[in-house]
Order: sequence, then structure tokens, then C-alpha cells
Amino acid sequence: MKYIGAHVSASGGVDQAVIRAHELEATAFALFTKNQRQWKAAPLSDETIAAFRAACEKYHFSSDQILPHDSYLINLGHPVMEALQKSRDAFVDEMQRAEQLGLTLLNFHPGSHLQQIDELTCLKRIAESINIALDQTRNVTAVIENTAGQGSNLGFRFEHLSTIIEHVEDKSRVGVCIDTCHAFAGGYDLCSEAACTETFAEFDRIVGFNYLRGMHLNDAKSTLGSRVDRHHSLGEGNIGKTVFSWIMKDSRFDGIPLILETINPDIWKDEIAWLKSEQR
Repeated sequence: MKYIGAHVSASGGVDQAVIRAHELEATAFALFTKNQRQWKAAPLSDETIAAFRAACEKYHFSSDQILPHDSYLINLGHPVMEALQKSRDAFVDEMQRAEQLGLTLLNFHPGSHLQQIDELTCLKRIAESINIALDQTRNVTAVIENTAGQGSNLGFRFEHLSTIIEHVEDKSRVGVCIDTCHAFAGGYDLCSEAACTETFAEFDRIVGFNYLRGMHLNDAKSTLGSRVDRHHSLGEGNIGKTVFSWIMKDSRFDGIPLILETINPDIWKDEIAWLKSEQR
């Protein structure tokens, strides 16, 4: 079964994200459990946790269908130790918040070397950051998102993801989320069925479908290999609709959250309905 949804707002409380996902007729959703542009937030209260869990039960969302995202400020590969520690502390807090809410996944961007350390050193530093967070939490899988490779961001090659996983000690609690816009901007063609087959064969060979824990389904305003992160609505960008239809018909993408981060929330319900209609 495909779990299909969007990254919805948690304004007014994390339980409101559940309600918004239900209103979209989604079977999955993503959310931030705190303000994604602030380092710190008030701890989750018992009332907030209870309201979120009750809403999930009422609207039939299990943890397998929910893909929370951490703060954009976090850089788990930061070259400066003081800033790295700040990111690590924030990431542990994000993992703990997910754990408190009964969630089992946390999606994050791997990190950036900021032109100050080499790629391998940065990738190993990201893995070390994940190890630290896994040691301080239980039950939550750290889900590495591929990036577009903008600036000094790592994670735009499948080999980057594989190297991070290689250095994570508990491989049962690490996975990846593939963003279609980011993959395309990173140089992976998704414009035809043949290109999709080739790209995901490469993904399986280098990373492995056993590590796939979620996807972000986005078209791209940016061009192939541009390393520019610009999302678009499905079928309105340079990727086109083929890859999304292809994913809907492939059982390897069953049982994981498939999340829209497309640019027009007003048509998310229509995009979700179309994706559902493309399933065999």
C-alpha cells in the first residue's frame, strides 16, 4: 500500500497537522515538531503529546505514515566544533521529540562542509553525529535526505548517502529519503521510464532499497544537474509526471511516506488524488 500525503503545517499544535492531513484525504504526512527556523523550543507538554497521539488514532495514522523533519538550522557535518555541538544537541532534541510523540522516523538534511573540510571528513562527521543521537534515543530511525547539492551541501550523490550509512554503527536505525527534485538537480535523470529504471537501479546498487524509509515527491523548476533546489508542482516543472506515475506502480515504494513538498498547497488535495489514481 502507498502512503501519500504532504508536509502540512503544525500551526496551533502538532495535533493540528494530523487534522490538516486528514482534510487533504492523505494517507501520510510530514510536519515540523517545532519552529524549523529556531534553535530551541519549549518542551512538548503531556497535553500536546496526548492530543497528537489521540488525533493520529482518530484519523488512522500510524508512525509508518508520518515523516517529521528537523530544523533547517542543523548542520551535522559542521567544520567548527562549537557550531557542530550546537547542531548535535539540537538534533538529539529533535529525535527525542519524535520519540515522545510515538514517531519512528526523523528526516534531516545531512550537512555541509562550508569549504572548510574535505567531503569524506564531513561525511564521517555526519555519521558520528547520527551515532551520538542514536545512543541517546530509542525507536527512532534517522532518515537522511538526499540534497540538490546547492552550495557546500553534501548528500547529492548516492555515494554520499552510502558513505554516511557505512559509518553509522546501528544500521537498523538509519535510512534515506529520496527527494525527486533534489535527485534531478543533483544529476539523476527522472524524465522517462527508462531513466527512472536506470536511476533507481543505481540507487539500489549504491545504497539499497532496504534503506529507503520515505520520499519527497516534487517536480523541479531547476534543470538536470544544476544543483539548484527549486521545487515545483507535479507535472509543471522540468521533470514532468512520468516519474510520479512510475513510482505509484512500483511496489518497492509501498509502505513508506510519500510526501509532497510542492509549491502550491491549494492543489495538494488534487495532487494526492491524482497520485492515488495512478496506482495499479
